[in-house]
Amino acid sequence: VSTWDLACQFNNTDHHTELNGTDRLIVRRGQAFTISLYLNSGSYQPGYSQLHITAETGPQPEEQYGTRAVFGLSDEIDDTRWSAAVSSPPGDTVCLSVYAAPDAPIGRYVLTLDGRIQFDFILLFNPWCTRDVVYMDSEEKLAEYVLAQDGIIFRGDAEYPVPLAWYFGQFEEGILDACLRILDMNPKHRRNPGKDCSGRRNVIYVTRVLSAMINSNDRDYGVLEGCWKDTFDGGVSPMSWRGSVQILRTWSSTSCLPVRFGQCWVFAAVACSVSRALGIPCRVVTNYYSAHDTNSNLVIERYLNEKGEIDSSTRDMIWNYHCWVESWMTRPDLPPGFDGWQASDPTPQEKSEGVFCCGPVPVRAIKEGELTFKYDAPFVFAEVNADLVYTLKYNDGSTRKIVNDQKVGQKISTKSVGRDEREDITHLYKYPEGSAEERQVFEKANHQNKLLQQKGNSGLHITIKLSTGIRKGCDFDVFAIVSNNTEENKKCRLVFASRAVSYNGIIGRECGFKDLLNVELAPGGERKVPLSLNYSKYCTNLTEDNLIRLGALLIDYSTKEAVMAMRDIVLDDPEIKIRILGEPKEKRKLAAELTLQNPLPEPLQGCCFTIEGANLTGGSSIRFFHSTSWQLIHIYLIPEGIKKLLT
Repeated sequence: VSTWDLACQFNNTDHHTELNGTDRLIVRRGQAFTISLYLNSGSYQPGYSQLHITAETGPQPEEQYGTRAVFGLSDEIDDTRWSAAVSSPPGDTVCLSVYAAPDAPIGRYVLTLDGRIQFDFILLFNPWCTRDVVYMDSEEKLAEYVLAQDGIIFRGDAEYPVPLAWYFGQFEEGILDACLRILDMNPKHRRNPGKDCSGRRNVIYVTRVLSAMINSNDRDYGVLEGCWKDTFDGGVSPMSWRGSVQILRTWSSTSCLPVRFGQCWVFAAVACSVSRALGIPCRVVTNYYSAHDTNSNLVIERYLNEKGEIDSSTRDMIWNYHCWVESWMTRPDLPPGFDGWQASDPTPQEKSEGVFCCGPVPVRAIKEGELTFKYDAPFVFAEVNADLVYTLKYNDGSTRKIVNDQKVGQKISTKSVGRDEREDITHLYKYPEGSAEERQVFEKANHQNKLLQQKGNSGLHITIKLSTGIRKGCDFDVFAIVSNNTEENKKCRLVFASRAVSYNGIIGRECGFKDLLNVELAPGGERKVPLSLNYSKYCTNLTEDNLIRLGALLIDYSTKEAVMAMRDIVLDDPEIKIRILGEPKEKRKLAAELTLQNPLPEPLQGCCFTIEGANLTGGSSIRFFHSTSWQLIHIYLIPEGIKKLLT
């Protein structure tokens, strides 16, 4: 053999990896790739010519661990193991087809021919291969969950889900190398690289490693450091990220120091980028009113005083929303029926087997209450099913359970396939509320609090209504509607409060408060109590989450019974409108107009637009600063620079 051609353009395109570039060989297991060998003497003769081939990965390759494969030429490809066959007629050019076993470890490989010719290639999971455990049988879903570089993550509130555009960028330059480096930096690899590389044949193992390595709480060279404080000194606010590329590039270029800072949607988005880069179908999921159950009793207990103030000493929390990822795979380690989407959570909340990680656990196992299934089923089950119990502590020391109808695990959401719309997947995690199937699940999970729960019926009822046209920058009213469904006159106390709140349930400063000590309700009577929220007060109290929590507590003086209603307001940021100017064409200038209307009663100062686009900005951000105050801004974009027009 004098020379050879790895046919990277052809092979990478055939293996759906061409977006990584075609300057090196990147292929998927369970599928043949073709290389051309050019002979300087002799010719290939079927049945006589032999070729000794070795494929090796990792620093300590061994056949018994699957990290080394030795094989020769066969008459045809064997699709169950490493194999090779010649597809060309006799002559001085040999077209060699090499097939990687569908359960081979992923990673960097060296292929050696006859002990003399060596070349490198990268092997990834193959969701197009029926023999691979990540196989997905829909081209439309593969385009969304493996190939799509941009997507949508849902934040906000169950009543008002807010879509956040995110650039996953798994095919941008340097990202695949960063993803493979994450695997190499994980503590299991550093302790026993041979065993770790062998484990990379197992997508369950790889997914669990990623869940641990996207966060850095174990001081293990993880990618992101979490921060849930009001300030982000020494880093950037999680709100400032709009994609995974800069995060992964920064981590890889700074000796694997954790990037500051991330919160749940950032952790989940980066995990999704890495999973897709490695060939694992993956999507980001948002669970509204998500429980963080620290003591595994499936109950989130909160205590209030008579002013409606919550005791913050408990670690149990209800997050407005929480994001994790689902990865698609079969589960041969579990009974039949639990293949498909598996939930895993890279946000560091609780330790699993001594490490901050969570999952993967079959979504079906959560729905069926199978809490003994690996991994971390009880924690994920609690996130979507825990019972929320409020207890009122009276000034005299007595306590009373508060009647409330707030439910955990609402509007579990992900981006729709092929469309920029929200898909509700709650039914994949839970049976309908009140159904016989739901009760059977609670019995299996020993969820006693739910089984014993009875609908509270004090005769008093309270709801919270919003006025129309609520937006950031304006004053507005909210209303507590209290009613008496008994045949007696009721004398009550009404506490109506509003506070800024972070998405993870941390209560902030007051935005408005009303304490009415003498609310009288006739039998069948109703009263509408307004509470004014003024921009001058709430503007400085809002967190970056733009959330205000409303709480209304009604206490019956005669019976000491209490009912409560809670509701969150999302004061969404103004929409940035994007208008493409002219017809977009490949390899030509693209012009776009960005428009922002300032809704505040004061000018914006020192603003910056940050623009990122899949295959448009090279994985980097374009920034435009302007020092003067803005009310209405138009910006015209072309790739070579930015021109502005302010009016």
